[in-house]
Amino acid sequence: MPKLAANLTMLFNEVDFLDRFQAAADAGFKGVEFLFPYAWPAEQIAEKLQRAGLVQVLHNLPAGDWAAGERGIACHPDRVGEFQDGVGRAIDYARTLGCKQLNCLAGIAPAGVAADTVHETFIANLRFAADQLKEAGIRLLMEPINTFDIPGFYLNRTEQAARILDEVVSDNLYIQYDIYHAQRMEGELGNTIARHLPRIAHMQLADNPGRNEPGSGEINYAWLFRHIDRLGYDGWIGCEYKPANGTREGLGWIKALAA
Repeated sequence: MPKLAANLTMLFNEVDFLDRFQAAADAGFKGVEFLFPYAWPAEQIAEKLQRAGLVQVLHNLPAGDWAAGERGIACHPDRVGEFQDGVGRAIDYARTLGCKQLNCLAGIAPAGVAADTVHETFIANLRFAADQLKEAGIRLLMEPINTFDIPGFYLNRTEQAARILDEVVSDNLYIQYDIYHAQRMEGELGNTIARHLPRIAHMQLADNPGRNEPGSGEINYAWLFRHIDRLGYDGWIGCEYKPANGTREGLGWIKALAA
C-alpha cells in the first residue's frame, strides 16, 4: 500500500483549515499536502504540523489570483517577475514547514500570445525555479492537469511533461502525476506510470467521474496500488478528491484497499 497524504484543501473541509491537521492525524494520515499556505503565517502552520506529528509533503508555488480564476502564471510572459518573487516566497515557507518538494502550476495559456512565447516562458521559469529550489534542497515538480476541469491549461499530458523535462535539462525537476487528471486526458495509467516512474516524484489520486474517493468510479485502484508497489514507487500519493458524503464517512476505501 503506497504512503497516503491527506490533501487538506479538499479533505476535512468541514472544519477550519488549521484544525484539519489534527483531524488528518486522528484519521491515521502521516503526511499532508494542500494547494497554498500563504494565507497563514508559516510558523503557525509549522506548529500545527508538529503537534499533529505530520510531514508536510507538498504545496504549490504561488499561482496568481486563484479566487479570480487564475490557475498558475508560469507560462505567462508578462508575469515573470511575479513568478520569480513567488519562488522565493515558496522557498521561505517550505523551509519553515520542512517541505521538501514544491509544485509549479503552469497556468492557463494566455490569449493572444504566440505559442512559442508561451512555451519559452514556461521553460525559462522552470529552469529558474529548479535552480533556486536546488540551492534550498527542495525538489521542483510540474503537474499535467486535464482541460475538461481547467480549459486551456497549458501542461495537460504526461508525454508533454516528459518533453519539457528533456528541454529544461535539470536534475531537480520532476513530474507530479495526478491519476485523476491523467485518466481524463489519456488513460493508460499502468503503462504510463511504469514508463515514466524515474521522473515521477509525487502522485495524487481521485476517482473518475466525479473526482470523489477511490471506489466511486471507473479506476481500478486495488490493481493500480499493487502495480505501483510492484514498480517500487516509494513516494507519497496525495488524496486530492472531493469526499462524496463527508471526509470521515468516506475513508473506508483505505482499509478496503489495504486488505
